[in-house]
Amino acid sequence: MTAGTTLMKSTTAEHELVALQREHGRPLFALLLRLCDGDRQRAEDLVQETLVRAWQHPEALRAEDFDSVRPWLLTVGRRLAIDARRARQARPAEVGDAVLEHAPVCADHAERSAATLDVREAVKTLTPEHREVLVLVYFQGASVAEAAAALGIPPGTVKSRAYYALRALRRVLPGYAADLH
Repeated sequence: MTAGTTLMKSTTAEHELVALQREHGRPLFALLLRLCDGDRQRAEDLVQETLVRAWQHPEALRAEDFDSVRPWLLTVGRRLAIDARRARQARPAEVGDAVLEHAPVCADHAERSAATLDVREAVKTLTPEHREVLVLVYFQGASVAEAAAALGIPPGTVKSRAYYALRALRRVLPGYAADLH
């Protein structure tokens, strides 16, 4: 086979592919657009992949068994769409840069340990009465009534001591003020 014959075959195949796309491209795109839930880019990619498959298998397009190649193209396109959907479901969803900018940052173990040490040191600066209330209500999870009964003071006093203890902690821990509300 000479270079001229190869060039002529390539040009003929390209013309056939262009004619195939012109004749069957719109119905194929419409089907794939529905299968891709309206994602035009994905549907266009699948149309292109379907036409590449047609180019790779010219024997299927020239078969004498059917009048039109459209059913073959639609079947190949549908199968490609199903495979693409399965592949997307098998891996985690892609996340764009804009989404990552607004994603909450989770503190790691080291940050949590450092914060715990900071809070412990700050709690040591409180008066013993404020510290007792804070430990019972916030660290041990006691209700105001339970803390009042345990300390032998009225519930109103527990509330006011807790308020003033948190206020003192906000002054000592300015970077944690949002967490102390």
